[in-house]
Amino acid sequence: MQSSPTTKPLSPRKMGAINGRGLWTLYVKEVRRFMNVFSQTLLAPMVTTLLFLAVFALALGGAGRQAGGVDYILFLGPGLIMMSMVQNSFANTSSSILIAKVQGNIVDLLMPPLSPAELVIGVAGGGVTRGVMVGFVVALGMSLFVPLSIHNPGFIVWHAVNASLMLALLGLIGGIWAEKFDHIAAVTNFIITPFSFLSGTFYSIERLPENWSFIAHLNPFFYMIDGFRYGFIGHADGSLAIGFFLVLAVNLFLGFTAHRMIATGYRLKA
Repeated sequence: MQSSPTTKPLSPRKMGAINGRGLWTLYVKEVRRFMNVFSQTLLAPMVTTLLFLAVFALALGGAGRQAGGVDYILFLGPGLIMMSMVQNSFANTSSSILIAKVQGNIVDLLMPPLSPAELVIGVAGGGVTRGVMVGFVVALGMSLFVPLSIHNPGFIVWHAVNASLMLALLGLIGGIWAEKFDHIAAVTNFIITPFSFLSGTFYSIERLPENWSFIAHLNPFFYMIDGFRYGFIGHADGSLAIGFFLVLAVNLFLGFTAHRMIATGYRLKA
């Protein structure tokens, strides 16, 4: 008599200290979310940035001027690239969390066996990816009009990733805190935009009065743009060492804050 084959009983999948598969799935979901509408999330920022370039470099008489020891258009280019990167990193994470809350499917993010740290890494990772991809696309389009050169690729990569991470984490915190889209708009209008415009994106802070120059050096956005620009033109208005550690310290603080908010269920759990 032939015996029937034995089957192993089903059992829960064992996970180690890190749920790698779940973390990767969340990250891919966040990336696919913006790639499905790449014309809005990647191409539109490039067009907007090129319009800024045309206005500041041409319409306002930027041609022939100098800043930071180079032609103004070379000085302006990296700042515009960085501005588009951070804005899109913030938009990706803030909209992801807030839309999930408004639509009532935030539970789909909280129920899987993912730790608060894994949720922060997965969601913020999607924001960083979008920011870096936007920066690459914008730089590619800008290279048709601006002769961009690379002085130090290490500074470019470091500040691109960490600036995108900073705004991705800020967007994550904002999305958790916000209860409606007006709250996110307030963060954009009263924090992101002023910090971006007062960071030396369009001008060298060396030309500011002493008091305003001191205030500019307290702005973390200044250091991430200054270090990023240094990677292209080899000139920095501030201390590169201070900027290196300040950006890292701000990211650690924002990461801890986002982790704490998720761990405690702040405005996530009814």
